[in-house]
Amino acid sequence: MAETWSGEFYCVKCKEKREAEGEVKVNEKGTRMAKAVCPVCGTNLNRILGKV
Repeated sequence: MAETWSGEFYCVKCKEKREAEGEVKVNEKGTRMAKAVCPVCGTNLNRILGKV
């Protein structure tokens, strides 16, 4: 089961903060990132959560 994160993401296209729920991924440097989709425009959202 994948870890999820729910909270505010910044949408670059809408230029506003949006509430969304996204899946947490770990990149090659060990940084956790939440990835979601904007509920208004459908753009991919990313939020850096910090190191593991």
